[in-house]
Amino acid sequence: MTQARSEFDHLDWAKGDGMLPAIVQHAHDGRVLMLGYMDRDALARTLECGQVTFFSRSKQSLWTKGESSGHVLELVRMYADCDADTLLVQALPHGPTCHLGSDSCFGDASAPALAFAGQLDTLVATRKVERPQGSYTTRLFEGGTRRIAQKVGEEGVETALAGVAQDDDALVGEAADLFYHLLVLLHDRGLDFSDVVKRLRERHAN
Repeated sequence: MTQARSEFDHLDWAKGDGMLPAIVQHAHDGRVLMLGYMDRDALARTLECGQVTFFSRSKQSLWTKGESSGHVLELVRMYADCDADTLLVQALPHGPTCHLGSDSCFGDASAPALAFAGQLDTLVATRKVERPQGSYTTRLFEGGTRRIAQKVGEEGVETALAGVAQDDDALVGEAADLFYHLLVLLHDRGLDFSDVVKRLRERHAN
């Protein structure tokens, strides 16, 4: 999604002596990936090239995340907060964000529990493209839509039966199986979990 620089004309650069904190959030699953700082030039370059760029306070120069490692942050959307002195940067990471090798500079354990649903959705999308040998997900995709849909039906029945005849642990296990196979079916049809969330939001608004 392309954004114009004019959307950020109202930013309060004076408050931070020409720099604003920029919180980077995973655009797909909501995890907080890192915190950096942007000046006007860093903001402009981010919007122009589509890769998140900061102002390095230690080097006193612009720095595009991943320019050395290749682990760039692909810009999806930016927002200013209510005081116009902080930026929220939604991006898709290409590799680990942290120099220590973790997905987040705050540690992978910092991710909210529900964020894993988005991570799993991304993994299924990757499996569809890469088709690694030995992967159960690969076998499902290669089995075709009818086989995947059959598995969703089977897991749905097993989840319903667990709900009336088994304990909580069994129900959670069957629900996990159902959710996973449903993700595979969505991706097989060219959809993903965000399409389901969008529909739920639309229904909630009505």
